Amino acid sequence: MEAVQNKRKIFNKLNELSGREWIKFTKTWFIHRPAPRENAKLLHPAAFPESLAKEFIEFFTKRGQLVLDPFLGTGSTLIACIECERSGIGVEVVKKWADIAEMRVKNLLSQRKGSEYLLNSMGLTPEKLLIKVIHGDSRRLSEIWKENNFPPVDYCITSPPYWNQLKRDYLRQRERKEKGFETKYSEDPKDIGNIDDYDEFLKALKQIFNEVYKVTKNGGYLTVITNNVFYNERLYPLAFDTLKILSGEPYAWVPKDEKIWLQDDKPLLPLGIYNVWIGNRAHQYCLIFRKEEG
Repeated sequence: MEAVQNKRKIFNKLNELSGREWIKFTKTWFIHRPAPRENAKLLHPAAFPESLAKEFIEFFTKRGQLVLDPFLGTGSTLIACIECERSGIGVEVVKKWADIAEMRVKNLLSQRKGSEYLLNSMGLTPEKLLIKVIHGDSRRLSEIWKENNFPPVDYCITSPPYWNQLKRDYLRQRERKEKGFETKYSEDPKDIGNIDDYDEFLKALKQIFNEVYKVTKNGGYLTVITNNVFYNERLYPLAFDTLKILSGEPYAWVPKDEKIWLQDDKPLLPLGIYNVWIGNRAHQYCLIFRKEEG
């Protein structure tokens, strides 16, 4: 049995999943109900669940490979990396969120030391992980890589700001304000979530993913979790425009597919009832790209 498993790992070029697990993941829609968020994550107004990141990381990488998140927030991606024994580097422009991510990573790594000791006592070698939180601007990602002599990235998963959706979601802002939580990313002018003009926001987004392209190995994958935005009585196709701009020159990512995250546990609100159509948005897009040079 062990010989069969080892043969499968050698044959499988992308991950360490079985054929059944591989096929199950390729379904283009999924329902994901994460566990309740911890206090540190609740502080951030748009954190995505570690359990979701973990599923993607386990499909697109093998143990020990390097994962990047250029919009780290409070560190969900790095927590997922530690839990599934991948290296991870996260860049976060807002110091407050970077500090929280650093705290969460340190806490989990200290817990991991106990399991490492147990593995060593059993004669097994645990993965040596590179886990790094960087407070910085992802628009200079390739410079950060050179300054730190980081290896090429195997996979990137991230969830950028949904343009101005956070600032315009007044119902959500009121609910979070009542609970004493943050209602916006930051006031930092380097934070692209503070760009009001839609086209300028898209340009900044493209600039960052050009930088991700530069530090990613050829053949590496990218997953962008995003959504379309309803604002000022019209729909802005942010998810579709993200796919379009990232696949354009320079540094053109090749679009491969999408997975639709269905959020069937979200409450329905009486938006526009008896007046106009306003949809209760209960899904997000997980856009999958690949770097293919030559």
